[in-house]
Amino acid sequence: MKIDPKSIGVGQYQHDLSEVKLSRSLDAVVEDCVNGVGVDVNTASAPLLARVSGITSGLAENIVAHRDANGPFTSRQALKKVSRLGPKAYEQCAGFLRIRGGADPLDASSVHPEAYPVVRRMVKTSGEEVASLVGNTAVLRSLRPADFVDETFGLPTVTDILKELEKPGRDPRPAFKTASFKDGVEKISDLESGMVLEGVVTNVAAFGAFIDIGVHQDGLAHVSALSRTFVKDPRDVVKPGDIVKVKVLDVDIPRKRISLTLRLDDEAAPKGDPSGEGRPQRGGRPPQQRRQGGQQRQQGGQRGGGGRADGSRQAPPPANSAMADALRRAGLTDGPKGKR
Repeated sequence: MKIDPKSIGVGQYQHDLSEVKLSRSLDAVVEDCVNGVGVDVNTASAPLLARVSGITSGLAENIVAHRDANGPFTSRQALKKVSRLGPKAYEQCAGFLRIRGGADPLDASSVHPEAYPVVRRMVKTSGEEVASLVGNTAVLRSLRPADFVDETFGLPTVTDILKELEKPGRDPRPAFKTASFKDGVEKISDLESGMVLEGVVTNVAAFGAFIDIGVHQDGLAHVSALSRTFVKDPRDVVKPGDIVKVKVLDVDIPRKRISLTLRLDDEAAPKGDPSGEGRPQRGGRPPQQRRQGGQQRQQGGQRGGGGRADGSRQAPPPANSAMADALRRAGLTDGPKGKR
């Protein structure tokens, strides 16, 4: 933790919030993350140690000072020698502090020292050493958690201990999966209609999903191409981070647009027209027809007459309009038929 959490920035309305409430909420989130992952007590800085439950800023400074003066901690029991670290503080923080390469392999796990007797009974039952039991999935799964329940530790706690021993220091985050982009497809010009590729959803909007297929330009799968059934909300079908198989329907290189579908048996656009010249434009007519239509309208306007400086004519006002009456009174126009 090199900066204060509130200095990270949580949006444009950050300063409209109560600074005290914002700081308290951010500190709680950071503390949950630190306690969930654990802290290596021999390498952690004082600000990071201060985020561990039961350790204050002053106590964190004392831990770092003791470590600098006496060398790295070799066991969790050695933490009791730190100045002002009493039994209550030790009880709260010991399970979150890790000591790697220490005298006891359990000190590198999230198993609390109070639960070490439970692990010793597991070792006795399995006939293995502590070091060989940690990470031994086959042996650990052969043990029945109910056999190690006592008055102090219930079944949920014993189950958690077995999970931790099976994968000590496990990352609490789920497994991170990535899409396997196709070799040779690195830019938009490498795409062809009909290709089936693997991609990852980067964003979901009301009209469809944007998918990264490895060409530095996300493609769009319209909401109608996400499923064979009616889709009211695209988020019901996909979400950011999902790995999906898509088919390239069309590629518009000049406008850098890629049309995709999750329905792999949909018919793609004909190949051999990557520029998009032959593709109907928005409005249903090709550009040539639109230009011809515009020329015809212009010619029709010219045939309508002239009278202005630019050659076009202005239609005369209706005979019974107020403007016509005013012009007749001024003697600038002829009156009604048969009159001057």
